[in-house]
Amino acid sequence: MSGTEAFPGDLVPSVEVGPAPPGGLLDVLGLAPVVLDAEGRIALWSQQAEELLGYTAEEALGQFALRLLVEDQHIDLVLELFSRVMESGENWAGVFPVRHKDGAMRLLEFRNMRLQDQHGGYYALGLSTDQETLRKVERDLALSVRLVDQSPIGLAVLDPDLRCITVNPALERASGLPAAQHVGRRVSETLPFLDAVRLEAAMRRVLESGTPLVDRQVIERAPADRETERAWSVSLYRLEDPRGRILGVAASVVDVTDRHHAAKEAERARHRLALVADASMRIGTTLDLWETARELADVAVPELADIAAVDVLDSAVEGRRESVQAGGTAVFRALAVAAAYPTVAVQAADPPGDITRYEADRLVTRCVQTGEPIVVPHVANEDLPGIARDASAAVLLAAAGVHSYLAVPLIARGEVLGALDLKRFRNPLPFDADDVVLASELAGRAAVCIDNARWYQQQRNAALALQRSLLPRHPPHLVGLEVASRYQPAGSVSEVGGDWFDILPLNGDKTALVVGDVMGSGINAATAMGRLRTATQTLASLGLDPERVLHQLDAIAGELEPYIATCLYALYDPHEGRCSISTAGHLPPVLLRPGEAPVLLDLPTGVPLGVGGVDFHAVGFDLAPGDTLVLYTDGLVETRDQDIDTRLHVLLTLLSEPPAGLEDTCDLLLESLRQGPGQDDVALLIARVLG
Repeated sequence: MSGTEAFPGDLVPSVEVGPAPPGGLLDVLGLAPVVLDAEGRIALWSQQAEELLGYTAEEALGQFALRLLVEDQHIDLVLELFSRVMESGENWAGVFPVRHKDGAMRLLEFRNMRLQDQHGGYYALGLSTDQETLRKVERDLALSVRLVDQSPIGLAVLDPDLRCITVNPALERASGLPAAQHVGRRVSETLPFLDAVRLEAAMRRVLESGTPLVDRQVIERAPADRETERAWSVSLYRLEDPRGRILGVAASVVDVTDRHHAAKEAERARHRLALVADASMRIGTTLDLWETARELADVAVPELADIAAVDVLDSAVEGRRESVQAGGTAVFRALAVAAAYPTVAVQAADPPGDITRYEADRLVTRCVQTGEPIVVPHVANEDLPGIARDASAAVLLAAAGVHSYLAVPLIARGEVLGALDLKRFRNPLPFDADDVVLASELAGRAAVCIDNARWYQQQRNAALALQRSLLPRHPPHLVGLEVASRYQPAGSVSEVGGDWFDILPLNGDKTALVVGDVMGSGINAATAMGRLRTATQTLASLGLDPERVLHQLDAIAGELEPYIATCLYALYDPHEGRCSISTAGHLPPVLLRPGEAPVLLDLPTGVPLGVGGVDFHAVGFDLAPGDTLVLYTDGLVETRDQDIDTRLHVLLTLLSEPPAGLEDTCDLLLESLRQGPGQDDVALLIARVLG
C-alpha cells in the first residue's frame, strides 16, 4: 500500500520538506557526537563536542578518551562498558561524569552504540548532552503532557491547514469522538456543536496576525433539544517554534454552560427588578381607575406577555365587598387590554367597559375565587374553553397561536379585586415560576393603586353629589337681574367640596348674590360649605345688611373648626338701582359698565369667616341697566406658575370684550382660565342689570 493509500481522502498528512533553520529542539539539547576506534582513541570529534567539553579537534583527535575525559576512579567502569558495546554491540545509555578542559567534571547524558565500517572494523559512537539541559527539557515536556492530558479544558492543536494534529482527553469527552478520529480532520467534522464557519475564520485571523483570541463565547442549541442552550468558551493561540516558524493553532474549549445560565439568570433578575421599579413609576400616576388599569396592562406588554388584560370584579368597582364562592360565577368589568403588536387575538378579549359573567369552569374565575395564580405553561386545544370567553374567542386565540397562559389575582388589603390575564403568542418561552412571581409582584402593586382609585372615585362621586345637591338652581324669576352661573369641580377628590354660590330672591324684590370658598377639601369641607350656605339663606331671609350677615356667619364658622372660609355677599335693590357688598377675605368682583373698561371693585378685604373678633364693612354703589357684576372663587384665577395680579389682569382682559350672552361669558372664562385639570374647584356667578 502506498503512502497515499494509507491516508484516504482528505487525511493525507502535510509534510514540510526543506532545510530547518537553527533553534530547534536538537539545537537546544546541543547533542555532541564523538567516535572512538576499537582501541578507544578519539577518531572523530564534532564542533558540538568542542562546545560541550572545551577541547579542540587538534587537542582531542588521536587521544585515548580514558586519559583525556575520565577520572582514574572511573576507568575500570568505562573499560567494562566499552568492552560490552564493542564486543556484543549492546547499546548503553546513562549519565556519566566527564572532565572538561578547565578541569571541572560535567555530568553528561550518553547514548553509546557500535558502528561498523565497510571493512568490518568497529567503532563506538557516543551521543552526549548536558544532563541539566536534558532534564529541564524532559521536565518541561512532562509538565506539558500532564497538563494537557489531565486538564478539564478541551485542547486541540491544528496545523496551518487547520486540520487537527492532536486533542486531549477532555476534548474527546466533549466531542464524543476518540482522538484518532480527530486527527487529520477539520473542526466542522469533529465539533459539530460549535459554529465551525466562524471558528475557522477566527483561526485564520489568529494564524495571520498572531493575536490571540481569548474567551470567545459560543452559544449553541442541540438539534434534538432546541430549548436547551450550551455555552462554550473558545480561545485560540498561534503556535511557533523557538525559531519563529508557525506550527499551527492551539485551541482551548471550555464548557461554560453553568456560568452562562447563571449570568442569564442574574440578568433576568436585574431585568425583573428594573421592570418592577419601572412599574412603580408608571402605575398609579393618577387616581383614575381606568387609567391605572391601562398602566398595568402597558407595563406587562411586551416584557411579560404579548397580550395583557385587566378585569376587575364588578362588585369591587361598585364598592361592594363580595367574594366569589367555590363553584359560583364571577361578574367582571373589563378595564384595559394591551397588545405587543396588531393581532386578531385582541378581539378575543372583553372590550374595556363590558361587563361579563364567567362560569366556575373558567380559569379566571378560579383565579379570583382561590386568590392564587393559574398558569398553563403549554396551552392545548382542550385548554382553550377554560381560557377564552366563548367559542368564537377560542377560535381567535387558536388562530393567533396562543401557547402559554397566566392569570394572577389583583389583591389589595386582603380583598380580591380582579385578575391580570396574560397570554403569549410570539414570545416562544412558556410562563414559568419566575414569570408567576414577577406577574404577582406587578399585580400586587397595581392592585393597591386600583383599590385607591376605586375608593377615590367613590368618595369623589359622593362629594360631588353632596356638593351639587347643595348648589342652587336658578330662581324662576328675579326682579331687574339676569344671572348665569357655573360650578366646576377640581381634578381630585381631596379638593372637592369647598366652593359655593347662591342666588337668593328676598322681600321687596331684592336679590342677594353670594360666593364663598371653604378652606379645606373632601366631604367634610362640602359639609361645612352646606352649613354655611344654609345659614346664609336663613340670615338673608331676615333682611340683614351684608356686613351683619357676614358677622353672624363668622360666629357660625368659628364652630366649624378647623374650617375657615372666604365669602362675598352682595345685596341688590332694583327699585333704588343700588348694590351693597361686604367681603370676608374674598377676591374682589369685577364691574363691567357699557362702554367702559372692566374694573376690580375697591372693597375692604376683611378677614375670612371663622377668624372672629373683626368687624365687617359694606360698600354701596349704583348699578345702571347693562351694568354687570362678575363674582368668582379663587380657583378661577389662581395657578402655581403665575402670581395673582397677573391672573387678575388676564381676567380683566377677557372681560374687556365679553360675549353678548352671560352663559357664553361663563364658558369663555372657564375655557380660557382653566387650562388642563384644575387644582381647585370653581364657583362663578355673573349678574347683569336689566332695563
